[in-house]
Amino acid sequence: MTVSYNPITSDPFAAVSATEATSRHASLSRQLVGGTPVLRISEPFAGAGHGFWAKLEGFNPGGMKDRPALHMVERARARGDLAPGAQIVESTSGTLGLGLALAGIVFGHPVTLVTDPGLEPILRQMLAAYGAHVDIVTEPHPTGGWQQARRDRVRSLLQLDDTAWCPDQYSNPDNVTGYNPLGVELIAQLRHVDVLVCSVGTGGHSAGVAHALRQFNPDLEVVGVDTVGSTIFGQPAQSRVMRGLGSSIYPRNVDYDQFSEVHWVGPAEAVWACRTLAATHYATGGWSVGAVALVAGWLARTRLADTRIAAIFPDGPARYYGTVYNDEYCRAHHLLDVPVPTGPRTIDDPLNEVATSWTRCGSVVDPTRIRRAEPAS
Repeated sequence: MTVSYNPITSDPFAAVSATEATSRHASLSRQLVGGTPVLRISEPFAGAGHGFWAKLEGFNPGGMKDRPALHMVERARARGDLAPGAQIVESTSGTLGLGLALAGIVFGHPVTLVTDPGLEPILRQMLAAYGAHVDIVTEPHPTGGWQQARRDRVRSLLQLDDTAWCPDQYSNPDNVTGYNPLGVELIAQLRHVDVLVCSVGTGGHSAGVAHALRQFNPDLEVVGVDTVGSTIFGQPAQSRVMRGLGSSIYPRNVDYDQFSEVHWVGPAEAVWACRTLAATHYATGGWSVGAVALVAGWLARTRLADTRIAAIFPDGPARYYGTVYNDEYCRAHHLLDVPVPTGPRTIDDPLNEVATSWTRCGSVVDPTRIRRAEPAS
């Protein structure tokens, strides 16, 4: 098997906005972010003649979320929501934090990132090296878990600083539009996309990339990839091992109507996919990458060979050396020596059936639209 990269880089001489041009280090974002390559993934994820295209967002300095981080900050400055030199405060499980640290350097803002004890030590150290202040909550919210605890801490920090600004990645529409260039890059690289496979966390990149691709193919199929234990698509909240996808809240940026189906993937299955990608294609990443690769490979196996499937790989492997690629960690969490996943279990109703391993459902549920029954008195 030959592994070949197909980079389409952005034009380094393209015009930039007046706001960006006046920032201290505007050239950083133009030189470092975007123009990531695509890679054809085939065996063993798909059979001979079948495969999918992976968009390798780990080639950005901090990963995929460099794109919306820079865009959200630029737009907030343009609207006057973020004053020059004012503090940026946000909740993050990691990747957006890297993007906001970059945006802080580019636009000249101090950055405070609220996270939880699950943040990998290497990432905590790198965020500090990039000049961000890392604030760690110590107790999960009783119902909203670590995610809600982080958001509550952000609110308390904002009350201490009248000039501080929070991007609020979960509901900020600029988080969605910040991904439009990624979709345009995919069209430039692949010419046509039939199926888009995205992990779902805040809902930003699935909505933004899909919107851009639908300008070229209105019949685009969008397949969402979630983690077991996430509430986004109507499952009950459970303890989650995987970070970077899934949620214990309902992000407003999730565009439920765009999804044709949703898959939930377990951590052991994601580990298998990540390590298999590394061994066969020398291109891999974290939990989201493994989950997305698993689903995209299954889609490639079950569709016609000429179906053009694009899968977004949000990051690279560096921050996961202590988890996904650490045998001791994986053994402690029973993530090794599992049967090779061959396909998902199918359920009809995510509200009545719980996914504990790789599972798919063709009925996509928006939990925020469901009228909950009042408890009996």
